[in-house]
Amino acid sequence: MNPFRYDVPELQKKARAIRRRIIELNANSPAGGHTGADLSQVEILTALYFRILNCAPDRTDSEDRDIYIQSKGHAVGGYYCVLAEAGYFPTEWLPTYQHADSRLPGHPVRQKTPGIELNTGALGHGLPVAVGLALAAKKSNHARRIFVVTGDGELAEGSNWEAALVAAHYGLDNLIIINDKNKLQLAGATRDILNTDPLAEKWRAFGLDVTECQGNDMQDVVDTLEGLKPAGKPQVIIANTEKGFGISFIQGQPEWHHRVPKGEEIALALEELNDE
Repeated sequence: MNPFRYDVPELQKKARAIRRRIIELNANSPAGGHTGADLSQVEILTALYFRILNCAPDRTDSEDRDIYIQSKGHAVGGYYCVLAEAGYFPTEWLPTYQHADSRLPGHPVRQKTPGIELNTGALGHGLPVAVGLALAAKKSNHARRIFVVTGDGELAEGSNWEAALVAAHYGLDNLIIINDKNKLQLAGATRDILNTDPLAEKWRAFGLDVTECQGNDMQDVVDTLEGLKPAGKPQVIIANTEKGFGISFIQGQPEWHHRVPKGEEIALALEELNDE
């Protein structure tokens, strides 16, 4: 069971705090960060770690824990901020992000950071491993669920679709795939680089059950995650998000894929994220 079970107003407040940490973390990184990708996924990860997932910092080796995989590994900065807020490691580690000998490198590394389940960063790898974990859980009669967040640009990698075929073939209804569909990637709009729409129809054609939500609306994210009904097949949530959501001069701007706030931008971003 999740030790938090925050209600939606508490989750919204927590999401604002996490966004502030994202700005501070990226601004202090010597190697930059992926600010836009970090910000688009905040509601998803906040809802998972503070309400949905059956996991806790003191049960990281429990066989019945749910497993979360951050397949879009370049957005690890936001993931670290969530893990720190949830108590997996001290928040004092956050200023060391990507510094020499830090336990918080630029992509998730299980051997370095408490709470990380899988080393990711090479796009298209997270979902295939999640399928293997879900299949293993089925064969071992474990009740755990496997959650994986992918980027929409990441879905250009064919390994995702091979994994989807396997997941559907084995009826892995313990697998929940969340597409962070923020519609932008490094070089521009996803639809211009390799259009994956109509995305829902593609997942259904591969044999998966599909739900859509507004991925930056906390109430909708929670309702969707908690409203998933047994379908006898893997579940996909297409979370329609905006890259850089929460900060007016960052959201929807492709240049913020791999850019960090500097100078006056830091103060402006933090001011926008003040508690309501």
